[in-house]
Amino acid sequence: MKTFLDEDFLLQTNTARRLYHDFAADMPIIDYHCHLPPNEIANDINFDNITSVWLHGDHYKWRAMRANGVDESFITGGRSDKKKFEQWAATVPYTLRNPLYHWTHLELQRYFGINSRLMPGTADFIYDDCNAKLQRPEYSVRNLITKMNVEVICTTDDPIDNLEHHQKIKADNWGVKVLPAFRPDKAMNSDNISALNAYISQLEKVVDSEIGDFYGYISALKKRHNYFAVNGCTVSDHGIDQMYAEDCTDKEASDIFVKIRGNQPISNTENIKFKSFMLHQFAIWDYEKGWVQQYHIGALRNNSTRGFIQSGPDTGRDSIGDFHQGKNISKFLDKLDSEDKLAKTILYNLNPADNELMATMAGNFQDGSVAGKIQWGSAWWFLDQKDGMTKQINALSNMGLISRMVGMLTDSRSFLSFPRHEYFRRILCNLFADDIENGELPNDIDWTGKIIQDICYFNAKNYFDFDKK
Repeated sequence: MKTFLDEDFLLQTNTARRLYHDFAADMPIIDYHCHLPPNEIANDINFDNITSVWLHGDHYKWRAMRANGVDESFITGGRSDKKKFEQWAATVPYTLRNPLYHWTHLELQRYFGINSRLMPGTADFIYDDCNAKLQRPEYSVRNLITKMNVEVICTTDDPIDNLEHHQKIKADNWGVKVLPAFRPDKAMNSDNISALNAYISQLEKVVDSEIGDFYGYISALKKRHNYFAVNGCTVSDHGIDQMYAEDCTDKEASDIFVKIRGNQPISNTENIKFKSFMLHQFAIWDYEKGWVQQYHIGALRNNSTRGFIQSGPDTGRDSIGDFHQGKNISKFLDKLDSEDKLAKTILYNLNPADNELMATMAGNFQDGSVAGKIQWGSAWWFLDQKDGMTKQINALSNMGLISRMVGMLTDSRSFLSFPRHEYFRRILCNLFADDIENGELPNDIDWTGKIIQDICYFNAKNYFDFDKK
């Protein structure tokens, strides 16, 4: 019987162990999509306690705690950090076979050197030990990042963000690149006209100019896109339930905008047309600047009205959606491709039923100009666990070139989430090793090891070309 979470965790054969330890383990991390707060990196803070770095903002853990019968006051409510940690410690033993069980103990090991399992009986010791370490200089935010051999981080930033924290990080010449990613979801959210108008008012203040019509709106957003580029941005991101690709003329978009600014209701067709126009416009700007555009597709968000009122968005009440994706993704990408304005693109799906769709869709628009120009991104959100990663890797292997994949990302709000890269790498090495052991791949460890290193690091390094920033 193997020991839980030993050095050969998830590595089932000698070949897997060799691929991981000799080739994958020491590769730097390029985390090209996450939700880490740049202000905390800029100020290089030390967290008060393990709860503040581990539980504040982590909706994965919040979902598990609710499912385990924990009252909301211990999750997003006003209970003390110690009490919240105790409730998490009481929940962890019930997360067996959930990736949280692996992640929790990987993070305790990698950051704090704690090999004990988290449970009520160990909660006090672990809480006190972690808290004592978190007060030390080597546990500041920047040191937590460098401890994991991170080379690049791309945060997620709204067009109206002033990027002052990114500017400070760059000025400090710290060594790890922390770059913004342009995420204009709120700028095209015509589902909520009141919120969109409030956003437009904020944008007017940021660009110091009144937005009188649709062309003024587009101009203001283009200024922000340019501003992001000046501040090192080379990546955009969109979190959408489905791709929007309805035909929409400039005049139609302008007329819809007039209704929006007049707080008049718009039809569902007008809503889709407006979103489609905006999404296409952003994609053209990305192409013009040579950016990489990312589309996270398929989440059904804020399902619980009561929970949304209680805690707000991004608090663990989202789920996989069952939207029809293929036709619109094809139409969206084909229009850009036909205009010769299709940027490097990464597609992420949340519904595993779309795995093969995404793997084959990416292949439709490869043009030979860049290896892996259109990427099917790593298993995302509910799928970034052992089974989800395995299925994604296998589908991409079968229908595309896994050898050109740009690897894993954290998609996290926690500074303790970087071991997710290790988790991915171990799974990846084990899968390749199984094929070698079964005689399905040649026993060429050096070449296979090179492919492993490419997936873990070099493909992303070449694809994003962050060295220029």
